[in-house]
Amino acid sequence: MKSSLPGLMLASCALFTLGGCFDSDSGSSAGGGTDTAAPPNILFIVVDDAGVDQFQAFGYGGAIPAETDSIDAIANAGVRFRNTWSMPTCSPTRSTFFEGRYPFRNNVRNAIVSNDLANSQVSPYTLTVPRLLRDEAGYVSALIGKMHLTGSDLGPENHPLGDGAMRELGWDYFAGYLDGAPYPIDTTGGGVAPEGTYQCGFVPNTVADSENGADFGVCYLADGEHLIMNDLDTYPTPGRSCVEHGGLFDPEATVYSDVRRSELDFTVQNGYYTGEWKINHADGRDETLRAADPRARGYRTVLETDRAIDWIAQTRARQPGTPWMLSLGYSALHAPLQPPPAALLPHPDADLSLLGCGTPAANRLAELGIVDPTEAADFAQQRAVAQHMLEAVDHEIGRLLVTTGIAERLDDGTLRYNPDSNTVVVFTSDNGTYMPSVKLPFDPVRAKGSLYQSGVWVPLVVAGPESIVNSPNRDVPHMVNNTDLFSLFREIAGIGEDRLPASVQLDARPVRPYLTEPDHQAIRDTNFSELGTNFSADPAPPCVIPGADVCVEIFPQQGVCEDQSGIWYGPGGVAGADGFDSCCAVNDYRISQGEDPVKLFPHHQSTLRDEHYKLVRISRLDCATDTFIDSEEFYEINESPDPLTLKLDREDQDLLAGKTPDQLTATEQTHYAALSNGLTDLLAGDSECPGDGNDDGRVDATDLEQWAYWADPDQGGGLSSWYDVNLDGLTDTADRDLIEANMGIDCQAR
Repeated sequence: MKSSLPGLMLASCALFTLGGCFDSDSGSSAGGGTDTAAPPNILFIVVDDAGVDQFQAFGYGGAIPAETDSIDAIANAGVRFRNTWSMPTCSPTRSTFFEGRYPFRNNVRNAIVSNDLANSQVSPYTLTVPRLLRDEAGYVSALIGKMHLTGSDLGPENHPLGDGAMRELGWDYFAGYLDGAPYPIDTTGGGVAPEGTYQCGFVPNTVADSENGADFGVCYLADGEHLIMNDLDTYPTPGRSCVEHGGLFDPEATVYSDVRRSELDFTVQNGYYTGEWKINHADGRDETLRAADPRARGYRTVLETDRAIDWIAQTRARQPGTPWMLSLGYSALHAPLQPPPAALLPHPDADLSLLGCGTPAANRLAELGIVDPTEAADFAQQRAVAQHMLEAVDHEIGRLLVTTGIAERLDDGTLRYNPDSNTVVVFTSDNGTYMPSVKLPFDPVRAKGSLYQSGVWVPLVVAGPESIVNSPNRDVPHMVNNTDLFSLFREIAGIGEDRLPASVQLDARPVRPYLTEPDHQAIRDTNFSELGTNFSADPAPPCVIPGADVCVEIFPQQGVCEDQSGIWYGPGGVAGADGFDSCCAVNDYRISQGEDPVKLFPHHQSTLRDEHYKLVRISRLDCATDTFIDSEEFYEINESPDPLTLKLDREDQDLLAGKTPDQLTATEQTHYAALSNGLTDLLAGDSECPGDGNDDGRVDATDLEQWAYWADPDQGGGLSSWYDVNLDGLTDTADRDLIEANMGIDCQAR
């Protein structure tokens, strides 16, 4: 496939009326109108799998909240949105940030994996935030870290934009990952020991593991250098210190050996301490940094921050006065949970609290009184590691803000936002916390991947200069959806709603009025979230998540399933070499083995709420009839920071349990009817338009031109693309026939 898409982008001009396609009398330009004042810069920070339950700034955080001084400082300098909803998994939410549309409109319905078709990846035909800000207000943009808007090269046949995907979606610079999470932890330590020896991906010390640990050794670095780590005062945890340096540790060795170096494997990925970086340079070059490259080794949160700092510095030097938007997606707290460097943590006992990841280390933590021995050791250890990962992110956010001058460090060590930086900081998460890391009183069984409050209720903070944020250090109680960030970015850049193309049906509502007017009334009457099933070439094999008592068909690889604390029932798993191809087969097997069946993950789930009540609608496959069965749940909820008055949608709080809607109270019936009708109408508001590959609501000659582009073996290669309109994984004559059969249809006029 070619590295750029000239025909594709030309077609986009017709759809989006972007730069170079405006009428000369429109009164608009790349400068965004007649206002000559430079709009603010935008620093958009997204953490992964960290719901509102994690954050003290929102009144939660459990019995021992994470110390998040940097995030707290931004929250105190800005506006805290206490009632923000996301989608339940990463890709659907992250697409809403930059498209402003719900998943049922763009078909990014769940986290994108390697077997998902292009039709469930963010389309190059969509109007994205970086395109809009570039062409209407002159912004330059970068995306660093994780955003997971397309597939990865694990499945190149379904990944038509290739390594240049982020450039084609509008970013001037990209340095990050096209996969959705860190790779599984390398429990061999780089080939040092058999599989399963080192649960954290590094050699622990003997305090953590008397059997497999080591207190000295040689650290081999990827650049050919090495370190002798035989001083416990300098290296109290030498195996972990070596991994933090990007190296591989030879335990209890005392001298360097060329033979030993040749035996170590730097090519194996190791959770948060390696990554396959894809870089789209501004000059059009693409670069891949694989695990053996020294630049790809080290703790991800640190590397993500380093590259963000470098890009801001280079942009200021090369393009002074040009407004910029940096989207920084931290990988943490996504599984696999892996201890961060102790130097990033605020605790004096960091070395002890990060002994390891497996049961021996967790039991040792209980002996030392660091975790509650009455809790399950592994579960307690996972929660401890997740909390430290969040504290490491907070440390690096502080370093980013201070190094770039967006904040300053006061003499007492506290952080203070610098309004003179002319930079708006937006902080949020992509979805709720994953089950093992959920903080009480939130429900760990109804967390990430579900539409319950623990799965969709996320933090949102906006801090900025006085022109953007009036009366900081306050809360907004009104409902906000993550689609609304599309509007927020547009509003910050000074781009009027009238500059948006009429053909795009946006779900984003305004946010800036809440920032400038402290008493502004609610803009949204309802809030929405959903999770569905992506269009896939083949269903993923089944994976059972015991903690949630559910079987999913989402993860294409065994390691990914196991990183989610799952049991793999696919090929090579607990069911043998062939494995099973469905969750229904898994339940048949479990019953035959005398085990209880597990629930099937919903095929589709959607929810709508108003100020006080929430309706959840779930569609699950019934294995006996091979049909989908719909059910509804109805809850009273609130956002109280007091655990005693907080109302969550727990299983025992379903107002429809054992009832029909007409058995609800009069008040409940009124809310139920409004939400049920509203949810039905909303989901019916986006009809199919067969043959319309560029999503402009029409089937016309442009669709045939673009079909030809993707069907060409020298371009799209005839494989999966947005013009695979019959969803068979190929862009071929069958798709052309469907386009021609619907030629001339105007779906917007229906």
